[in-house]
Amino acid sequence: MKKLRTHDQEKNIIASRLIKLRNLCGYSQRELAEQLQLKDFNVDKNLITRIETNSRYVSDFEIKAFSEFFDISYSYLLDGIPTEEDIKKYPDL
Repeated sequence: MKKLRTHDQEKNIIASRLIKLRNLCGYSQRELAEQLQLKDFNVDKNLITRIETNSRYVSDFEIKAFSEFFDISYSYLLDGIPTEEDIKKYPDL
């Protein structure tokens, strides 16, 4: 039976992609949390830190929030495969 962890035993698969998107947009963890709060997402800096350090699982609601906020596809967040639209918006993916 497979465990719900990466091959490196990490708790989520979006950490590196979240870090990349955050950096591409020029946000600190705190600034990203603040921007998400302005869009009515219940996120704080500590949540961002725990996701990026792989110390917590990510809910489907949080994946949806990141996808909407960054206007990025689920395929990029979950599989690391950007769509053509993703690449147009973020050429450095």
